[in-house]
Amino acid sequence: MIEQFQMGDRLPSLVARIVESYKADARTRHIDRAYLPSRREITDIIELLLELAYPGYYGRQNLTLHNVSFHVGELLPRIAQKLFRQIYHCLCYGEELAGNGRGGPKACDARARELTMQYLERIPELREIISGDVQAAYDGDPAAVNTDEVILAYPGVLAVTVYRFAHVLHEMGVPLMPRIMTEWAHSMTGVDIHPGAKIGRNFFIDHATGVVIGETTEIGDNVKLYQGVTLGALSFPKDERGRLIRGHKRHPTVEEGVTVYANATVLGGAT
Repeated sequence: MIEQFQMGDRLPSLVARIVESYKADARTRHIDRAYLPSRREITDIIELLLELAYPGYYGRQNLTLHNVSFHVGELLPRIAQKLFRQIYHCLCYGEELAGNGRGGPKACDARARELTMQYLERIPELREIISGDVQAAYDGDPAAVNTDEVILAYPGVLAVTVYRFAHVLHEMGVPLMPRIMTEWAHSMTGVDIHPGAKIGRNFFIDHATGVVIGETTEIGDNVKLYQGVTLGALSFPKDERGRLIRGHKRHPTVEEGVTVYANATVLGGAT
């Protein structure tokens, strides 16, 4: 039997060195600060939103028209509580980071409650848009057997669905959470869509892997991308102090009805 490893008298000195590295570089620590969203909780929210958006496909199965109202009535409060808590932490995180203290936790609480309800009210509209994306995937891929296969098996559809959820939070001005959501989808599907991108209806990414859609990209209705497409930016301009200039359009505009084939790279803010 292997004996337990003992650090002995080397433990205190190693602890001291690691803590000293925390003090020396604030960029990779979150200490003496109160607010930060939970990646695990946000993943739970994504999974619950998928269950709400695609009833019978995610989460509980064997739903009927007789019991689906009870299912939604049980699901919505669970989503609402988790969503409120994470929006609250994200808003307070933003205030803490900015150091402006506009009302503190009380103001964050009130704003988070307002945004949570606004978000939930958008669910029917989001479902309509997501349904169009599912139909676009079925119509755009002759190998698709039916929309069941599209919902359950197509990584591009999952990535776009999570982007739709995240984009609404981005529009509402919720910090950090939308990016955590789309990066979860990125890790699951290989599709990297920034939540700030503006994407029209009936959008389909075929095969999906390796697609990158940058923050200021604008995509019209009825657009189809294939695997490996990059809608990216040219090298970023810097100010006189050498810092990246943020907040201007850096990524392409793709107009309505366009198909971009595999491994195409389109850079810059042009149409």
